[in-house]
Amino acid sequence: MKTGGQLIVEALKANGVERISCVPGESYLAVLDALYDSGIDVLVCRQEGGAAMMADCWGRLTGQPGICMVTRGPGATNASAGLHIARQDSVPMILFIGQVQRDAREREAFQEVEYRRAFTEFAKWVGEIDDARRIPEFVTRAFAVATSGRPGPVVLTLPEDMLVEEVEAPAAQRYMPVEAHPGPRQMQTFEGMLKDAQRPMFILGGTRWNEQAVAEFQDFASRFKVPVGCSFRRQMLFDHLHPSYAGDVGIGINPALAKAIKESDLLVLVGARMSEMPSSSYTLIDIPYPAQKLVHVYPDPEELGRVYRPDLAICAAPAEFASALKHLNPPAAPLRAERRSAMHDAYLKWSTPPKTGPGAVQMGPIMEWLDANTKDDTIFTNGAGNYATWVHRFHRFRKFNTQAAPTSGSMGYGLPAAVAAKQLFPEREVICFAGDGCFMMHGQEFVTAVRYNLPIITVLVNNGTYGTIRMHQEREYPGRVSATDLVNPDFVAFAKAYGGHGELVEKTEDFAPAFERARASGKPAIIEVKLDSEAITPTRTLTQIREKA
Repeated sequence: MKTGGQLIVEALKANGVERISCVPGESYLAVLDALYDSGIDVLVCRQEGGAAMMADCWGRLTGQPGICMVTRGPGATNASAGLHIARQDSVPMILFIGQVQRDAREREAFQEVEYRRAFTEFAKWVGEIDDARRIPEFVTRAFAVATSGRPGPVVLTLPEDMLVEEVEAPAAQRYMPVEAHPGPRQMQTFEGMLKDAQRPMFILGGTRWNEQAVAEFQDFASRFKVPVGCSFRRQMLFDHLHPSYAGDVGIGINPALAKAIKESDLLVLVGARMSEMPSSSYTLIDIPYPAQKLVHVYPDPEELGRVYRPDLAICAAPAEFASALKHLNPPAAPLRAERRSAMHDAYLKWSTPPKTGPGAVQMGPIMEWLDANTKDDTIFTNGAGNYATWVHRFHRFRKFNTQAAPTSGSMGYGLPAAVAAKQLFPEREVICFAGDGCFMMHGQEFVTAVRYNLPIITVLVNNGTYGTIRMHQEREYPGRVSATDLVNPDFVAFAKAYGGHGELVEKTEDFAPAFERARASGKPAIIEVKLDSEAITPTRTLTQIREKA
């Protein structure tokens, strides 16, 4: 006989869970008690949104569901921010929510929410475990749903009285992953289409990749001499210095790359949905019938043909598709090499940061210094804001699993993600980029990094404004600044008050020594970079945007 709380923890261990993030609550005390001597690492966070974002980052970097536990009502609604990220970013995650006792249901009891109605849009499946004997069944199903097809988050709610109930239940077993493989006939058709194409273009995105798949795809690109782009915030899927790399297919795309995509005679999407941001608001590919011949490779049949009608649909996980590519034979196509080279040269020019700009701090030289003074396996995290352009456009990613950033454009993600990434890979340097508005969304998780001795480095770009909104505001309503100015704390004092290391950068030349001191401190660090608000984009100032409007 075991309690529901003990069965939950046993099911997690059976499925290989080594860590969870949580904010504790009285609604799942029985689970917390069972975790006490379980051997599972429990990362205690300061807000449920940050805890859910950490679970998302674990799922993003491992391919296995990140686990988060929160209490009912306010705890669950706080966590929904991370749940939405995992849904839009196709990241496997399981959110466990303590629930009111069963005999109080449907009375609007204390903190009661009907999650099967409330969270349907945020999760692949929302279930409630009313019978403790069914815990192994529900948890096994949660892992299977979170990882199969298009990965995503699952929500399981746990009535408080169910967790203390003692029952007999079967021993939990590990879930069985489901892989989708391309068929031989599909690969034969694809090979013929590729040999006939004069201007092929590949775009990589999504999840269900691994290090081997990335290496296999890069080998394929070398043999076939094809240009490859990476979808929005998935740049770490291809080495940026590989001669086939053509650039980031995301917000503010290189016009030369956009033109090449539109003019391609064969467009191959591998793992990518090509939603609004990477498709430049659905302008790169016609809907529903693309002008280019389209091959869409995706692990979920419901996505194939949903927006774009492909000429060839292959229901396969990216890793399985990449493995099948080694059996294809490249054609003699010298013009492809010339086109590929021109596109890579255009990327190198586009990704070279500007040397000058308004104010005493220039982000271009800072980005160049970071690229020259960090290892290829350094993990970069960020949330949302114009500051992120400096990472996406000018940092040259070299290896798989070096990027954690939300394609959903959620602010506040970078810091919790950095905490999770550093716990997962303690031997690697982790750098969080954040704006002042973005940082304050989940800045309290800095103390989580301090508590667990996770020496992340946060480059906090402070321009005193919600920069992206201010940019749009000046374009649409020039000169009428409303609700975008910010008043900030002393971020150096903030870092020190939390037990970390703090640095202030007010001139470009101050950055390198400040970063080295932060690195040497061995503590979680914040480097506050005072950026002139005029430097709103790498190429245009606020004044220029206003005057053009």
